[in-house]
Amino acid sequence: MGGDIINYNEVVKISDANLLPFVSELYGLEGYEIKPVKEHKRGRNVVYTCVKEGTDAKILRIAFLNDRSREDILGELEYVRYLFEHGGSVSNVVSSRKGNLLEEITHNNHTFFVCLFEKARGKMIVDNHYRYREGVPLSEYYYNCGKVLGKLHQLSKGYAPVHPRYSFFDKYNAEYIDKLIPSSLSLLKEKLLGLLKTLEGLDRNHDSFGMIHFDYNDGNYFIDFDTGQITVYDFDNSCFGWYMFDLASIWGNGMGWIQSEPDAGKRKKFMEDYFERVLAGYRSETRLDHSMLNILPLLIQANLMEGIIDAFEVMRNNSEGPECDQELSYYIKCLEDDIPYFGFFHDIYSCEEPFEYEERNI
Repeated sequence: MGGDIINYNEVVKISDANLLPFVSELYGLEGYEIKPVKEHKRGRNVVYTCVKEGTDAKILRIAFLNDRSREDILGELEYVRYLFEHGGSVSNVVSSRKGNLLEEITHNNHTFFVCLFEKARGKMIVDNHYRYREGVPLSEYYYNCGKVLGKLHQLSKGYAPVHPRYSFFDKYNAEYIDKLIPSSLSLLKEKLLGLLKTLEGLDRNHDSFGMIHFDYNDGNYFIDFDTGQITVYDFDNSCFGWYMFDLASIWGNGMGWIQSEPDAGKRKKFMEDYFERVLAGYRSETRLDHSMLNILPLLIQANLMEGIIDAFEVMRNNSEGPECDQELSYYIKCLEDDIPYFGFFHDIYSCEEPFEYEERNI
């Protein structure tokens, strides 16, 4: 993308004045009410809901940062379309009137990549106040989380991309980490590089490594509370990686259900039972060797690394400068001190202030 880096608010202004009328014509959105979705703390897109009576709602996404090429985004959209056409429970991509999955618009020397999706049925569990379906145990939800992901991974095993997405090590490598992480955090750098070296030694065969969501959590799928069906969206971070990475994301997501429990032993027992249900759902759709579970703690650390790196990328793109909050400080401490499982069973964890640690200067 050309031009200087612009921020979220500038893009909203440009969109309202210049892009949306053009986009409406490109995608046949005349007569739709188009409203911006609240900005995501670590988001890299401007997102809108498009609603019109008598038709299915749509989600419009405008990418404005220069960290994704046209081929990258096409790789994501082609993967989503493939999953949908083969029975994956995902929000399908809507082609433009020109028949394209992705449209490119240039305005004032800035290039914006535009795509449209069907809006998933239902809503996020947070918007249902973390209540599941009435009269149905939460164990069904845990099972469905695993089942939907298992189906996506099974489909990935047969996926041959036209525009390949990047692979895990294309992004997470020594050169990138050295450039991104400040020199004041030398221990963090050292631990990240050590973790990368261990990950490089992992098997990358057909059954363990392929296209994954890379951000599979309850903020990126809707639940139909009439049926329990989960529909996944936001494949913006999808890449070639270990299937266990997505399973480690589900493991991390489960902590929220028990994070207020003061007894570490009870938290551990809950997480074992929770993940057993997730795996039962997952294995109903695809094969998972028991040996793969041995690398779960390592892939949980990889999730931790991804979160830390994502936070530093946001700081880099934030004109207000770097700020290391208590949550990020907590995760850095876990990585620096080799504390496994997000510190969830360790003394560092406090049920009164979950995942918080004293802020540090960077």
